[in-house]
Amino acid sequence: MIRAFEMFLYSRHSGGHSKLDSLPTLSLGGNRNMKIWPNSYRLMSLVVGCVLFAQASASERPNILFILADDVGREALECYGGTSYATPNLNQLAANGAIFNHCYAMPVCHPTRVTLLTGQYPRHLGNPKWGSFPKKVESRTFASIAKGAGYATAVAGKWQLSLMGKDLNQPNRMGFDQWSLFGWHEGPRYHDPMIYENGRLRSDTTGKYGPDLYVDFLLDFMKQSKNEKKRFMAFYSMALCHDVTDDLKKPVPHGPRGRYDNFAEMVEQMDSHVGQLMTFLKSSGLEDNTLVIFTADNGTAVRSKLSAIGNRNNFVYENPVSEFQGKSVPGGKGRLTDWGTRVPGIAVWKGIIKPGQSWDNLIDFSDFLPTFTDLIGGQLPADTQLDGHSFASLLRGQDRSKRQWAYAEHRGRFFVKTRDRKLYSTGEFFNTSVDPFEKSPLDKSSLSLEAKSDWRRLKQAVAELK
Repeated sequence: MIRAFEMFLYSRHSGGHSKLDSLPTLSLGGNRNMKIWPNSYRLMSLVVGCVLFAQASASERPNILFILADDVGREALECYGGTSYATPNLNQLAANGAIFNHCYAMPVCHPTRVTLLTGQYPRHLGNPKWGSFPKKVESRTFASIAKGAGYATAVAGKWQLSLMGKDLNQPNRMGFDQWSLFGWHEGPRYHDPMIYENGRLRSDTTGKYGPDLYVDFLLDFMKQSKNEKKRFMAFYSMALCHDVTDDLKKPVPHGPRGRYDNFAEMVEQMDSHVGQLMTFLKSSGLEDNTLVIFTADNGTAVRSKLSAIGNRNNFVYENPVSEFQGKSVPGGKGRLTDWGTRVPGIAVWKGIIKPGQSWDNLIDFSDFLPTFTDLIGGQLPADTQLDGHSFASLLRGQDRSKRQWAYAEHRGRFFVKTRDRKLYSTGEFFNTSVDPFEKSPLDKSSLSLEAKSDWRRLKQAVAELK
């Protein structure tokens, strides 16, 4: 590379001139110039070549660690302004990279995962039944695309796209080489977890804590990928901070406290596991070319189970309320408000994403598949129709995302929104920056010019979606 750069410089300066004249000139300010002689010339080539080589190495196809927390609104994180819980590892993650201020998921977990994996909104996939995944797009997930691009792929934690015991091959069909997933609505996810791993039910989980096992599995996968010199895509679909399953014949086991963890304790564990993963990346030398994205599948739960009474599903609950930027914010999961859909998002890519940034670009969960496809050099099937827009150029610092409005849906209703204004399919129009709890719809007859422009744009989007 350095020799090629030397030849390039020489060719730029040698045509039709004497050997001396062909040497490049360094300006010293004013009218003073200095010829760069051969040794200096080579030194400059070496320095510039090394810089170009470092940039090329840093911007080549990255490993991807995608961390999806469960039932965690942005108000729970200190780096977003939350004050109820300590999140030091997520704070450090944000300090080392960029925060997304306007990232939108569906208000509940299953449609978020369908959108994430396919790049399409559930409405455009026939609104898949809860706990299922459309077979026609099983081979079109971001994992399938990564696998086709030569990546090793793995998922651990929550699945929720089938009953694992009835379809042990589904994760493989959807592009995951390795997987370790708890039996959603089949057994526990936390203490004495019921985990299916690479086609088998594990028999060694008694006395163990599920999230620890999911992290261990991904650490082993990333170590193996490094040893085999393969790029990887690791998807940590966290169990945290969702409470326990509530529809089994017998309640799942309590933890060592004699109850289930409360929301604050689960946030602490979530943050600790993020720290564990980041420590591994740094110590293993994988930090330099691994893109890490942390986000969540929907807002914080409205209520969370604390304990089970007797052998029947009779539970004691808490109602999580978080202090956020001077407001008391109850959980918003299951609602189309910003507290149910506007989720945290943090991206770290050493040497590429400048630390300490805060991005106001709109992102929704359909955008992750096209973004990953761009980053890894993947190929989409020719007939693919996506709702998502790649924000790979935003991550690389080259450009901005193309999304003009974000979208979320729930139980037949949906919204489209700009950063500040939200239009529902029912016609209600809000300014969420000044009315975050959506108490007062805007009067469309007295809108400002900016608000009217947003309303027209969003009205057209609603018409197209309907």
